Amino acid sequence: MTDPVYIIAEAGVNHNGSVGLAKKLVDVAADAGADAVKFQTFKADKVVSKYAPKADYQKLTTDSSESQLDMVRTLELSQEHFREVAEYCYCRKIVFLSTPFDFESIDFLVDIGLDVFKIPSGEITNLPYLRKIGSLGKKLIMSTGMATLHEVGGALEILTRSGTDKANITVLHCNTEYPTRMEDVNLTAMITMEKEFNVAIGYSDHTLGIEVPIAAVVLGARIIEKHFTLDKNMIGPDHGASLNPGELKDMVKAIRNIEKAMGDGVKDPSSSELPNINIVRKSIVAARDIEKGEVFTEENITAKRPGTGINPMMWDKILGHSAKRDFSADTQIEL
Repeated sequence: MTDPVYIIAEAGVNHNGSVGLAKKLVDVAADAGADAVKFQTFKADKVVSKYAPKADYQKLTTDSSESQLDMVRTLELSQEHFREVAEYCYCRKIVFLSTPFDFESIDFLVDIGLDVFKIPSGEITNLPYLRKIGSLGKKLIMSTGMATLHEVGGALEILTRSGTDKANITVLHCNTEYPTRMEDVNLTAMITMEKEFNVAIGYSDHTLGIEVPIAAVVLGARIIEKHFTLDKNMIGPDHGASLNPGELKDMVKAIRNIEKAMGDGVKDPSSSELPNINIVRKSIVAARDIEKGEVFTEENITAKRPGTGINPMMWDKILGHSAKRDFSADTQIEL
């Protein structure tokens, strides 16, 4: 039996630098039934230079006069706060995950016992970063936003050469525009990567709504990652493209329902519909009164419910036989 889809509720930086808000996000993810809640661990000055511009979507959702570095500094949680959040996740019985964006953050997450590491889309062309992550021997999840198929293959090669078994890597299809337009999703590229690299696949979603992650599950995604927030109207770069708590719960419920609906692929009646077979199928019956000795023809027999008599698939074998007794109209034919 296939393992359930692993659902990651992506809190990201939607805590706005507050450990209290981070814990509230943990509560929302746990209450929604997600398997894990994921944050982003970084030292702003080690990730962003003072010359780095903001993305257009960030300019729309934050102070446009503020630099990317200044924005990212406001979204940073300390290591002490992350330890606190990780412990809170343990208490709420949900897996704590966080994406590291620099070497110091990688070492910190190793130190607190993280078993699964998430590689963000922006690091897929960062050779030293990939080498360090690959050398950990951990389970890896790699997002592929903005990447070509060739770049994905190159990153996978670095990770495996650095010591990670490909069987421990899941590749997530992703588009990094917030929010992603439907015409830019290109969800079948997920299948392309599965076939090209023979890896487990998943999907990290930045569209508005929940229908695309659900479609990804139908296409075989083993991991779904989706941003969520306490309030879409909060100030910050990602809130507007995130799910609210109710939507997150709806997504988790829908994915679990889809998993049940996918079934085992064997085409047989389900146990629940077996009682309906005789109710809605038909049997061969007399179309009118038939006297004993009369030959069954296309004119004097027909098919009607219930299906407790001779199956109409036997029609051709019934034709030409003689009635062994009288049959009144609608009576099931017997030979």
